[in-house]
Parts: sequence; structure tokens; C-alpha cells
Amino acid sequence: MKAAMLYGIKDLRIEDVPKPEVGAGEVLVKVKAATTCGTDLKIFQRGYVEKVIKLPTVFGHEWAGEVAEVGSGLEWPHKGMRVRAGNSAPCLRCVMCQKGKYNLCENMIWLWGAYAEYIKVPARMVLVNMQEIPLHVSYEEAAITEPLACVLHGVEEARVKLGDTVAIIGAGPIGLLHLLTVKKLGAEKAIIIDLVDERLSFAEKLGADETINAGKEDAAEKVRKITSGYGADVVIEAIGLPKTWEQALTLVRKGGTVLEFGGCPPGTEIKVNTEMLHYGEITVLGAFHATPLHFRKALRLIASRIIDVKPLITRKMRLDEIKEAFQMLVTSKNEIKIAIIP
Repeated sequence: MKAAMLYGIKDLRIEDVPKPEVGAGEVLVKVKAATTCGTDLKIFQRGYVEKVIKLPTVFGHEWAGEVAEVGSGLEWPHKGMRVRAGNSAPCLRCVMCQKGKYNLCENMIWLWGAYAEYIKVPARMVLVNMQEIPLHVSYEEAAITEPLACVLHGVEEARVKLGDTVAIIGAGPIGLLHLLTVKKLGAEKAIIIDLVDERLSFAEKLGADETINAGKEDAAEKVRKITSGYGADVVIEAIGLPKTWEQALTLVRKGGTVLEFGGCPPGTEIKVNTEMLHYGEITVLGAFHATPLHFRKALRLIASRIIDVKPLITRKMRLDEIKEAFQMLVTSKNEIKIAIIP
């Protein structure tokens, strides 16, 4: 089969590799669509933590497809079924799993290989993190289940409430998914901050109440003006840079919450104003990945159109065009998510 193999930073090659063979409890899926992700772009441009991805590997982790082969011992799924699976599966037995923190599982298995004609789903993942896709949901939409699941985990941790003012730093795919989610949760006002006017315009079309170009005006000053001097109830950083992590702390009100959602480069640090943290009772938290329950919730929200992810898919491209796709994501101001169709 053809697959996009990642060997290192900016070293992505289309190669012919053996089609995976399924063992007991495993499932082989013919990939019908794989969507690009900000995490993929980070890995491609600067690398990533080794516990999550080991190189070389078939690249990509947001996908949906059709069951091609089913290993022995399985009554579900069946051949021909439309499915998607999470890119992770917790062990359910370690200390973190016993505490209900399945996203922090000590023995997590990860699945890469979306940018290929076929992907093999491990037995544990079939059991705990594979879902059937309803017929009315496109493969491209179903592939976005993974990032939406992560966003659902984040907003639950941040405890976004009815009537909140939420400021979101970043108008990329993750920032826009946060926008769609907090609006459905009843946020009274969603403020999107970015440096690219085209992306801010896109955010307005998706329902942003206010947009701020941080390259043209002081974001903290503008947020306080919008909120009568107080700051946002919840601030979500959706970029993953120490600079914007620190910026998020300047946008929140007393007693508010800052969700540092975007993953920064390994080894980086930020400075926190202790007076603000202590006397202002600011809550600062991180949120990593998602649990199998979040994946199921995400697919149901997509299927019900409560969260409409279709507008985020701005282009479709072939597998052999994947390098061009990543180049577009780096240089274009208008691309949000590109669906790779093997």
C-alpha cells in the first residue's frame, strides 16, 4: 500500500509499504479520509514527545474509513462497516486509569498511520475506542472526532458555564473548535484573538462575537474594554507557544480560569505573576488529549450537527499531494483543515 512515512523534521516521504496483517482482535480499515491537524504540523516542523510518537512511522492520526478485514475472536465490527477509532487506548488498570484519568494512562497505546491506504487498529483500541459512523456523516467529518474530543475534555476541565465570556487565543482548527463548543455550552460572548485577518473573518462566520488582531492592537486592553474592565471569565490558549501562554494570563478576570491547551515545545517555561495568581485567585490549568468517553461524545455531537465541523474542511487533496498540503498549511491564510483522500 501507499503511505506517508515520517522520518524526521520536515522529512515526509510517500512510499510503498507492506499492507498490515491483522491478528486476533485486530481490525484493518481502508482509510477513506484523513484530516490534517495542528499536532501533525508541529511534529512535521519541530518534532514531538517520544512517548507519543516514535520515528520513522506512517504519519497522521485523524481518520475514518471502512472495515476491510476483521481478526479472529471479534463479533464487532463487521466487514464493510464505516468506522473511526481514537488514536489512543488506555489500559484501564494503571494508577491514573483507576483515578479516572484515562487520558493520562501510564500504559497508553498510540496509533499513527492515517495518511495511508490502510490502517491496522490494535485489539485494545477496537475494544475501548472505536465507533461506528452513522451513514449521514461524511468520512471527512468523522475524522474530526479526534480533535473535537480533545476540545471537549479541555472545556470540561475549564468548566465553561452559561453566560461566560470566553477569550480564545488562536483561530486555527483547535481554536475554532473551541469557539464552536463554548458557544453551544452557552457562552454569552466568545472573543477570538489571532494575527491573521483572514482567520479572524472565518471565526466571525462561525459565530465569534468579537475578534482581535493582536498584531494591530493590545489584546489585553481590548478584552478589558469588551468586558467593562474585568477580563474574560475563561481564557483558552490554543496555539502552543510560551509567549501566548503568558499572554493568556493577562486576559483573565479575578477568580477566572486560564486553560493552557496548546502544547508548547519540550523544555520551555513560562513566568507567572504570583500576586495575580494569589490575590486574584486565578486558576491556571492544562488539558492533554481525551478519554474514550470524549471520543464517543464528539462523534455524537458531529452526527447530530450540534457542532457542525463541515466548514472547517477547506480543501481535499490526494495522498501523493500531502507535502503540498502541509506547505499550504504553513503558508496559506485561508486553509483550516485539509482532508487527505487516499
